[in-house]
Amino acid sequence: MGKKKKVQAITPMGEDFARWYTDVITKTEMVDYAPVKGFMVIRPYGYALWENIQAAFDKRFKETGHQNMYFPLLIPESFLNKEKEHVEGFAPEVAWVTHGGENELAERLCIRPTSETIICSMYAKWLKSYRQLPFLYNQWANVVRWEKTTRPFLRTSEFLWQEGHTVHATFEEAQEETLQMIDIYREICEDYLAMPVVVGQKSEKEKFAGAHATYTIEALMHDGQALQSGTSHNLADHFAKAFGIKFLNKEEKEQYAYSTSWGVSTRLIGGIIMVHGDDYGLVFPPKIAPTQVVIIPIAQHKEGVLDKANELKNKLSDLRVLLDDNEAYSPGWKFNQWEMKGVPVRIEIGPKDIENGQCVIARRDTSEKISVSLDEVENKVKELLDEIQSNMYNKALKHREEHTKAAKDMDEFKKVQSEALGFVKAMWCGCAECEEKIKEETGATLRCVPFKQEDIGSDTCVYCGKKADKLAYFARAY
Repeated sequence: MGKKKKVQAITPMGEDFARWYTDVITKTEMVDYAPVKGFMVIRPYGYALWENIQAAFDKRFKETGHQNMYFPLLIPESFLNKEKEHVEGFAPEVAWVTHGGENELAERLCIRPTSETIICSMYAKWLKSYRQLPFLYNQWANVVRWEKTTRPFLRTSEFLWQEGHTVHATFEEAQEETLQMIDIYREICEDYLAMPVVVGQKSEKEKFAGAHATYTIEALMHDGQALQSGTSHNLADHFAKAFGIKFLNKEEKEQYAYSTSWGVSTRLIGGIIMVHGDDYGLVFPPKIAPTQVVIIPIAQHKEGVLDKANELKNKLSDLRVLLDDNEAYSPGWKFNQWEMKGVPVRIEIGPKDIENGQCVIARRDTSEKISVSLDEVENKVKELLDEIQSNMYNKALKHREEHTKAAKDMDEFKKVQSEALGFVKAMWCGCAECEEKIKEETGATLRCVPFKQEDIGSDTCVYCGKKADKLAYFARAY
């Protein structure tokens, strides 16, 4: 049997971005469609990426004093009904369990769309005194939200995530926690995922159901649409009052506690793909890439080639390195395959290279190839991985800046959108009606009021023209 030479073609981004995305995630074996509509199977390559993302976040959570726990998948309907705004927000997405075996349940159980209610019920049971506070807990879990329109990683009926749930003695402490966690999300997204984000507060209309305030990180995808990439909620004492989370304070008086919740999910995988990918496939930041370096031997049947390839692999053993010595495929096929799979660095080594005491290194982000002495490979590869990580962030930031425009009125807003999708910066009066009208007329939603406010040469609302002191980011979004 002849060696296989070609990999499957990917639809060009510019031709059909949605099709490109589907091609990339399926042909690189990141994910597959499950038998139940709206659900996905995360394959080993996709799950390895999630594990690396998870590890980066989990490390930061633990450094800031948080501990992991696990809470049940099923939640009694009565729990969900205790917080009116919360149940109204999630009711359309809830999946219900009505039978245990053949017996109808006395009370319906929902498959968690989020865990505030069941976690709060346990916190109410555990908390007695201010001496126990704060509760700083997190869980890594799956949730189900019965979505009408789905796309793997971006919006699925079941997804993996972490949800932090903390309890504090004062509103101020809860607010400090809320802001700390949104900044940790920003830090990991930018430093590990090489994905620049805008940090800010959600509008009342867009905030989490039952929250006092919601903060968000918003990333811009290659096609100019935004992706909400993580949220942190100050729940104030709303859930505490609904679930009776009380404690004796220092004055021996009973008071309600203050709580927060915060989460990121496998949606980040979709974000990484759409921020960094290109017409050749995936492009992964080195810090979270499942494989950081792939070694491809040339003419591996010749004496000494595999030995030298294994020697290189051992030299780089503290990295996530893979030696592709599969004889069924040609080197050219492997080059294309690993390029499509987004591996940051590829090393090619053959008889001529060995004779010259060198190897060829190709970087995925720029397609640049260089010859490197075998004695310098270890240092050069690590140096390149750092360069690639930095370059990917800067490239994504440049794209975001080039696709972020200011608008002072609706004519300018629509003109900016018609030229190219992206973030539109505009003044907003804070009125929900203006926010809704902008969405109706442009399809753009208010993504956030950024922490970093700036002067765009206007102090009036982009829609109604009234006095405004808030700069907001608008965009069409996934």
